[in-house]
Amino acid sequence: MPERVEVRTTDDVRLHVEVSGPAEAEVTVVLVHGWTLDGRSWHRQVAALRETYPSVRVVTYDARGHGRSSCMALPTATLAQLGDDLAAVLDTVAPTGPVMLVGHSMGGMTIMEYAHRHPEHFAGQIAGLVFVSTTAEGHTHTVYGLSPRITRIIRLAETAGAGVLARCGSWRPPRPLLRALQPSIRWMLFGERCDPSDIRLVTSAVARASLRSIGGFRASIGDQHRLETLAALTHLPAAALVGDKDRLTPPPCAESIAEALSATELVVCPGAGHMLMMERPKEVNDALSGVLRRVLDASSVPDC
Repeated sequence: MPERVEVRTTDDVRLHVEVSGPAEAEVTVVLVHGWTLDGRSWHRQVAALRETYPSVRVVTYDARGHGRSSCMALPTATLAQLGDDLAAVLDTVAPTGPVMLVGHSMGGMTIMEYAHRHPEHFAGQIAGLVFVSTTAEGHTHTVYGLSPRITRIIRLAETAGAGVLARCGSWRPPRPLLRALQPSIRWMLFGERCDPSDIRLVTSAVARASLRSIGGFRASIGDQHRLETLAALTHLPAAALVGDKDRLTPPPCAESIAEALSATELVVCPGAGHMLMMERPKEVNDALSGVLRRVLDASSVPDC
């Protein structure tokens, strides 16, 4: 069983963190989940890492307003704050030693914001990166697989709805409503194949996210642009993965990340949507393993 740790941020938000593996591990892998999800979304990757790399420490946590972490003041529902929260988690559970960061969707954007806001902190520890179904360009490429006109209408409605939800505080979405919306969740987040257990997990995660976090982070996610930040990280081993049926972060999002991070392995998964860690666990696990092996090899080289 993983060790459960509570990290308190400077604004007194409680972050739920789960840690497994030896405290003196050669490398720590931190997996950062996406918008409206929680740390459970990585369960297949956590299991694979524990089995294949028992000497590696594995960390997942629930972002503020998500899962078992506490809610927050509306002005702090930003990617900038999430970047600061990631720094706080690392200071608590991995204060020393090399760290590999893995981010899905908003989690990938959190990693970019952490690199942007804490460049010295980042440079001191981060040894590898994996970006799963994410973007460094806000909603630039997000068209939901629809026509430009329909996309504009959806975006206007989404922006207005997000503003309303953000003002609803720590309330959670009603589970009966989420069950009724499962076909829409399935269409938006998944590609050609979908295990019913994955839909149930995603629905459960959304049910545990506060309405403030569901609505509050929308503006920050749409506005972020961090390609220049990534361009300064080309020395790190990295991978970027995307599904070719992803309606939220389509292939151009991953392509621009791979172009900015010139040494990045780009993996495009045919028929897959936005939830690659669930839809294509083997491809995601292989990418994690490839970057992790490079990080482990580098950490075992003695200093000159």
